[in-house]
Amino acid sequence: MAARWLFLGFMLLILVGKAETRLSVEKLNNEVITSHRDLAADFKEMYFKQILDHFNYNSLGNGTYDQRYLITDQYWKKGYGPIFFYTGNEGDIWEFALNSGFITELAAVQGALVIFAEHRYYGKSLPFGKDSFNIPEVGLLTVEQALADYALMITELKNELGAQTCPVIVFGGSYGGMLSVYMRIRYPNIVAGALAASAPILSTAGLGDSAQFFQDVTADFQKINPACRDAVKGAFQKLNTLAQQKDYSRIQSAFSLCKTPSTPKDIHQLNGLLRNAFTMLAMLDYPYSTHFMGSMPAFPVKVACETMLNGTDLMLALRDTVGIMYNSTGQLTCYDLYSLYVECADPTGCGLGFNSNAWDYQACTEIEMCFESNNVTDMFPAMTFTEQQREQYCLKRWRVLPRPGWLKTQFWGQDLSAASNIIFSNGDLDPWANGGIRKTLSPSLIAINIPEGAHHLDLRESNPADPESVIVARKKESEIIAQWVKAARKESS
Repeated sequence: MAARWLFLGFMLLILVGKAETRLSVEKLNNEVITSHRDLAADFKEMYFKQILDHFNYNSLGNGTYDQRYLITDQYWKKGYGPIFFYTGNEGDIWEFALNSGFITELAAVQGALVIFAEHRYYGKSLPFGKDSFNIPEVGLLTVEQALADYALMITELKNELGAQTCPVIVFGGSYGGMLSVYMRIRYPNIVAGALAASAPILSTAGLGDSAQFFQDVTADFQKINPACRDAVKGAFQKLNTLAQQKDYSRIQSAFSLCKTPSTPKDIHQLNGLLRNAFTMLAMLDYPYSTHFMGSMPAFPVKVACETMLNGTDLMLALRDTVGIMYNSTGQLTCYDLYSLYVECADPTGCGLGFNSNAWDYQACTEIEMCFESNNVTDMFPAMTFTEQQREQYCLKRWRVLPRPGWLKTQFWGQDLSAASNIIFSNGDLDPWANGGIRKTLSPSLIAINIPEGAHHLDLRESNPADPESVIVARKKESEIIAQWVKAARKESS
């Protein structure tokens, strides 16, 4: 899901991010705050001695591993201000810190300590080092273990920093937003409230329509121009016709592939690679250029549609369109089918590198994503991913059988009436949005919908190109969080 898709990786982010440090000033809650792209100087990288297995006293005893976290007290009113804690998700924690500037902006207003915690088995937080993805070592990669990590880290750091009475608000985007919801549900004694941005807590628990995701990806392009959807669909149909004719050399030429495809498996892989690019373009449809999970121009969906519709040959246009994602630098001379995209237990993509192994394992165990395209409600080739296909893949890859329904059992699914103090924010441009909570459930379970927002746009730093809807959303989020902090102080006094 989303953040796991670190396409160009952390080094690209650092190289580009540092090259474009930018200062801007915005008013939030009537206070002037400064935001900046390069937060590296503000955060200190630290390591926490974390328990390997929180729930089994026999297997590893009290064995520990080094869990990375980032911390800044630049704006903190020591011993009094709240703690803003980011529940790290499927990737290097710097990637999220550098792309969640709203949290730091809000900390400047509310005098908060900011902590970004890295999820076990991602980034540098590898419990067993290079052996972390061996079997059975990988078995300690669970949502429950990750939540316990965060609960223990918060508790211990509060004691170390003299912050025992400081209210804690958790933040997260995408899977990280799911974890923020779960933290508030599982550890309400530790967490006073949660901002869950673009958190698909329903679709990843096996709830909803399996065709919804790629239908929503398609809708983003259709909104720009229905002809764009039709052109993409037509290009895939031409590809399918050539594949049926086994005209593999023409397919290689049209898509600039490094090797000539020769089997239906290669064509399936090509379809997956092409579909994945449209997924990323839709998710990252921000109103300015970004370097998060790859390098994207401003309004990438619009750029993609212009590329599709300006081409004289549909397949060449499709190649150039996916190049916005896979070849943003223009340095690739050909596309390697099996290195640019890796098929896994998440049809929306697991990304590349060892972080993709971790997400693949999670998608084989607790996180359910049996999404499929059908070429009827979407513009993509029919590509199924049934529960049976998931079982077969996961048994072969990880020697595990998924447990459908477990996430719903553990974390309540849509039956959230007993929960409180959670903001569910979603952008209408985000294909993950309809897999989350779109309607306010109670006075303290609040849905904020952002008509012009892509994937957790509200967590990103302020930008002059921000649409009014996200500015309004951030202001509302700020006000609600301030109320939670005030109420938590009152309860503890």
